Amino acid sequence: MITDATNLPVRGYNSGPLGGDQQIGTKIVEGKIDFVIFFSDPLTAAPHDPDVKALMRIAQVYDIPFANNKATADFLIHSSYMDEEYDHDIINFKQNIEHRAETLL
Repeated sequence: MITDATNLPVRGYNSGPLGGDQQIGTKIVEGKIDFVIFFSDPLTAAPHDPDVKALMRIAQVYDIPFANNKATADFLIHSSYMDEEYDHDIINFKQNIEHRAETLL
């Protein structure tokens, strides 16, 4: 539907319970995804909720914009950053933990 409406190429993945969340997370780690729009029904329990949370966590770690509602998706799509390169600020957790350990001494 997105391709038909926008003429943009869209790559589909498996549904969440079949590993789709993990497929998307892998692409984030590989640097092949710039932002995620992930809609779900907030009033329905998802059997793969831990997988969704893992996807959200990996997007956060790799500083990937993540929209889980229409308003946020609209902000992302209409952002001035859509037309230019954006350097993601990837957190170095090992360095962060070492620094925090030093400050506790």
